[in-house]
Amino acid sequence: MNSSTPEMINFTITTAGAQASGSSSASRYENQKRRDWNTFGQYLRNHRPPLSLSRCSGAHVLEFLRYLDQFGKTKVHTPVCPFYGHPNPPAPCPCPLRQAWGSLDAVIGRLRAAYEENGGKPEANPFGARAVRLYLREVRDSQAKARGISYEKKKRKKPPPLPSAAAGGSSSTPPPI
Repeated sequence: MNSSTPEMINFTITTAGAQASGSSSASRYENQKRRDWNTFGQYLRNHRPPLSLSRCSGAHVLEFLRYLDQFGKTKVHTPVCPFYGHPNPPAPCPCPLRQAWGSLDAVIGRLRAAYEENGGKPEANPFGARAVRLYLREVRDSQAKARGISYEKKKRKKPPPLPSAAAGGSSSTPPPI
């Protein structure tokens, strides 16, 4: 097989920045990306039955994200909780701890980059699957509701109008040479 087939994708990341500069230290982002990639590789190896990266789909990525939830530290109130929708609850409650949406989004971004850096084809990247994007949006919206925070989509600023040529007093035809 050639080295670009998904079966040959390596689960160890060498940091491009460290190689280019000749130093052995990597950026925090590169270290997190390597850690996330290795964690996902371990998840695939421990999957029953074990799963190769080439057979990994968006559904498996969703399984992985749900697996990560157990290590979360963000209190997400359930709709029956009296503090549902309150950004600063006045007392403790038994609601579950989950991974924060921002953390999941960052993990997916790093894994998406790591997949392609390790030989995966962008069009086959399971971390960019539509189901994953929809799941992240659902998590963001449900956590925002549970905490009483709205995530409004930012509106684009309109570009400033271009100065017109007529305003300068020149005609639309170029001057003769």
